[in-house]
Amino acid sequence: MLEIKRFFFNELSRRTHGDTLNLAQVLLGPRQVGKSTTIRQLADSWSGPKIIESADQLTPPKADWIEFLWQRAIEQQGTCLLVIDEIQKVRGWANVLKILYDRDRKKNKLRVVLSGSASLSLQSGLSDSLAGRYEVIRCPHWGLDESRQAFNWDLATYLKFGGYPAAAELIHDVNRWRGFMRDSIIEPVIGRDLQTAVTIQKPALLRQLFDLAMRYPAQEISFQKLLGQLQDEGNSATIKHYLEILAAGFLLVTLEKFSGSAVRQKSSSPKILPLSPALIHAFTDPEKIETDSEWKGRVFEAVIGAHLYRLPGELMYWREGNVEVDYVLKIDGNVIGIEVKSGRRKRQNGIIAFKKAYPKAHTVTLDWQLGEAFLSGPPDYKALMAQSR
Repeated sequence: MLEIKRFFFNELSRRTHGDTLNLAQVLLGPRQVGKSTTIRQLADSWSGPKIIESADQLTPPKADWIEFLWQRAIEQQGTCLLVIDEIQKVRGWANVLKILYDRDRKKNKLRVVLSGSASLSLQSGLSDSLAGRYEVIRCPHWGLDESRQAFNWDLATYLKFGGYPAAAELIHDVNRWRGFMRDSIIEPVIGRDLQTAVTIQKPALLRQLFDLAMRYPAQEISFQKLLGQLQDEGNSATIKHYLEILAAGFLLVTLEKFSGSAVRQKSSSPKILPLSPALIHAFTDPEKIETDSEWKGRVFEAVIGAHLYRLPGELMYWREGNVEVDYVLKIDGNVIGIEVKSGRRKRQNGIIAFKKAYPKAHTVTLDWQLGEAFLSGPPDYKALMAQSR
């Protein structure tokens, strides 16, 4: 496999090598998408002293381990790069770092990089204790552009297997690939990362819910419908909470309905958006893409949605009666309705109805060709606006 530098490497390198603000840099994203590789690439380019450690250990280290690493770094000659991977595994990490950071920041002896793959515990620690002391660099799943560069994949291959480079060499043995995805990618997140971050009363229900959610890519589905298909007992509040937990593990997001009323928006049925096609096909045969055009269209819409979700705005969907628009993006004061023409059967005239309801909104239609062009680079808001009506 060709080793590439992911798009966030340059920003991380710029901030650590040349920036005098001395803010902690936090790499935030799912497991197995290149955070550790990026850290190694940064370390390789660092000419001064460096300390690179991971808290992802069989027995998580205690908070004094962080203090020990920090003191070692401070004692180095010159500016030291201090990297702590999977920092959220250390109980009380944020309070310890706050004390150390405030004590030694003016010495300007350190460049601190933290990374994590469970946003619930990581982000709460950042906001509670380290406010004003850090910047976040988001590290999403691999896109079509990076998969082409590294593996020479076409769109069809990406729709089956895309998102996790570690599994790429296994795609010629689909059963082995699916086993790797479930056992080495998904289970460590659901069975360990998330349960370390938050108390989960019904782990079996969480697993069932994720399995079920992956069968409804880019589909609006009510909490009650999800409940009706689960074996374990629960209620709508539990399902909603567990979907939020799965989102904290960078496995999916749920999109709310776009509406002029915030009350209606928050009370609507969510649209489930898996954050990579590999997560979908860990539970469904990837070859279904070749035999079921409806399914292929759903996966394509989900991939477009995940790419849109990387933009800094707010992503939603719109439905009124029998008409719908796949995605609505609110960004920089603009509202953009985005219809994905994937070939699957659905009601027509959604864009027309949306434009009538919101005449100031922009609208974009992405067919297979335009959609593939959109996926072939980092998500580009200006390119979307250039195509809008």
